[in-house]
Amino acid sequence: MAFFVCFFFLFLLVSSSTACDRCVHQTKVAYFSKASALSSGACGYGSLALGFNSGHLAAGVASLYKDGAGCGACFQIRCKNTSHCTKEGTIVTLTDLNRNNQTDFVISSRAFMAMAQKGMGQDILKLGIVDVEYKRVPCQYKNQNLAVRVEESSQKPNYLAVKFLYQGGQTEIVGVDVAQVGSSNWGFMSHNYGAVWDTSRVPSGALQFRFVITAGYDGKYIWAQHVLPADWKSGVVYDSGVQFTDIAQEGCSPCDDETWK
Repeated sequence: MAFFVCFFFLFLLVSSSTACDRCVHQTKVAYFSKASALSSGACGYGSLALGFNSGHLAAGVASLYKDGAGCGACFQIRCKNTSHCTKEGTIVTLTDLNRNNQTDFVISSRAFMAMAQKGMGQDILKLGIVDVEYKRVPCQYKNQNLAVRVEESSQKPNYLAVKFLYQGGQTEIVGVDVAQVGSSNWGFMSHNYGAVWDTSRVPSGALQFRFVITAGYDGKYIWAQHVLPADWKSGVVYDSGVQFTDIAQEGCSPCDDETWK
């Protein structure tokens, strides 16, 4: 019975994720003059976000932010003004919620300029807002595992809050469990906001984590066996020892065979 409940829970999580992320979408994009406006956003990355993807950051609308599950997702964006922009465009990392319904994204000025042809960065900035196409793509972090940062609000042994950095693949974290290393007594963590998860039932000793991740209609558990040492400290970033590489499995007809030319 317990297995059925767990499987059903996972099925609901996977089914609730937005389908067809890899389809090409049309929208407009504006920019923030300072990337710091995006780093202090709803995902809770803070100044760490400035080191993501060379500062190519984005705030996405609610359907992309997904109550925080979309934090850290990567999107390829290219503007449709062929006289100013390249065919490749740029890749951005979602770090904030865009509450403006006029555009799906507001991106950093560095990312905005990266859509331009060589020598036309300032010209595209003068446009202010441009028509674009975009699609979700896998995040790639070479030689970089998923990292776990212990938040300053954590107070051993009564409260633990963590956020996850450098999440690879085309995935979303929809569940997190924690246990003492070597123990099978798992306790669930609650999604606080953005990329932050917490619990007031903190196991003693060194800690292991178990993630429920989704990728389109597919989902699975990932086990990080040794993450936090027994003497974990707030404000410190720890290597999880694992990375996600899954790419969304989706039934996206009619865009299954669509080629982005």
